[in-house]
Amino acid sequence: AFQKALRMVDENTNGFDPNIKKVNENELQEPTDKRMFVLAAALKKGYSIEKLYELTKIDKWFLEKLKNIIEYYKTLETLDSGTITIDILKQAKKMGFSDKQVASAIKSTEVAIRKLREEYKITPCVKQIDTVAAEWPATTNYLYLTYNGSSHDIEFPGEYIMVLGSGVYRIGSSVEFDWCAVGCLREVRNQGKKTIMINYNPET
Repeated sequence: AFQKALRMVDENTNGFDPNIKKVNENELQEPTDKRMFVLAAALKKGYSIEKLYELTKIDKWFLEKLKNIIEYYKTLETLDSGTITIDILKQAKKMGFSDKQVASAIKSTEVAIRKLREEYKITPCVKQIDTVAAEWPATTNYLYLTYNGSSHDIEFPGEYIMVLGSGVYRIGSSVEFDWCAVGCLREVRNQGKKTIMINYNPET
């Protein structure tokens, strides 16, 4: 979720990338929108969880989870397109690594990784968010893609027109993207067509 969130905020960011910023302890102490990349660099450099907690005051539980991402990134860096296995690639996808991010780590290309993933049949599942905490049946179909699943929560009967809402999530822009997609969806429905809308972020 964290890696996906970083990509949704900035389309030029691959994820929790340790190569964007250099380690700077002063920057680790100050909460900013770039501190997470300094933190990534520090984790890659071998800073302990205790030391990072002292500097950042970020809960150790979260620091451990972020460390897991960086440790896996370091594992990917030891591989190339000839040595990455189905299990390694599948785990990378479960940990939120985009194809582009994996490609960067193993010195390959995004297209080559996507092709490899398709050959390995590593594809995401569509899951449904229960928007009412199971208090009564949810009527709004909020869906998301995840590699941490084995089956879809919904069926795909076909003959639907898909409207893709796309774009980064920023104050003042995401509302316009969403409204354009909703307007398109309503017009298609007015023409008697069956529709589905996906707010798509192209990072899988």
